[in-house]
Amino acid sequence: MKVSGFTIVRNGELYAYPFVESILSVLPMCDEMIVNVGRSDDNTLESVRSIGSDKIRIFESEWDMSLQNGRVLSVETNKALEKCSGDWCFYIQGDEVLHEKYYDTVKGEMLAELNNKKTEGLRFRYQHFYGSYDYVQDNYRNWYIKEIRIIKKSEDIVSWGDALDFRHMDGSRLKSKDIKAEIYHYGWVRPPDKLIKKRRDFEKLYNKGEEAEINISGFQNYDDLGNIKVFSGTHPVVMQKRISESKWDFDPKLDLQKPDWLRKILIFLHPLTKRIKGEK
Repeated sequence: MKVSGFTIVRNGELYAYPFVESILSVLPMCDEMIVNVGRSDDNTLESVRSIGSDKIRIFESEWDMSLQNGRVLSVETNKALEKCSGDWCFYIQGDEVLHEKYYDTVKGEMLAELNNKKTEGLRFRYQHFYGSYDYVQDNYRNWYIKEIRIIKKSEDIVSWGDALDFRHMDGSRLKSKDIKAEIYHYGWVRPPDKLIKKRRDFEKLYNKGEEAEINISGFQNYDDLGNIKVFSGTHPVVMQKRISESKWDFDPKLDLQKPDWLRKILIFLHPLTKRIKGEK
């Protein structure tokens, strides 16, 4: 069984992505690691090179930032996927990290499902860290709970939309298996000035012109409080240095949150209220 890791990154340092840690977290699972580095305004390329592993294959790409609805992210992800040669292809985004405690589980699932034609992908649960490394989101209304991150190599399987998931070329969903492993998502944990810059710049990947400017004008760093939980687990080893060097303050306003029993009721009722309101 051969496993190819793949990822994309552009301006990773400018936006304070833990992209080096991301790569390091899956590298032990992979026979090769394909890294698409977009032309950047910082030292992203040098940082990837500094990892110094002979498993890593870097290529540079000129990203078309004019594409609508974040599609540049799937376009560039597919460029990396095309260069993978493994039986399995393990995708990791630049703000996602795999905890080493899941290595045996993930490897075992890949071995077990390798020849099972009914399984095209493996789906992970997510921990969404928010504001600091001490808190996670506890609200499935606004945050994705599970996503496919390992797929079988196939010309018919591609990164879709803004690269959140994978589908067949015709848009149909993959036959996937849920596995007992989590991806740690650190996209909302970075210095506040880096976070707001990233949010504003990335808005322009989804909306253009006046609409983007209107949305950006209303941004603040932490606008999804109210469903925060204290994280009681451990972080991946590769994240320890970055965590120890974090110096910003974050107030989760836990004292202002609704009681857990009431929050759960509201979350349960949310799909019903969406249907009543005619939302999609």
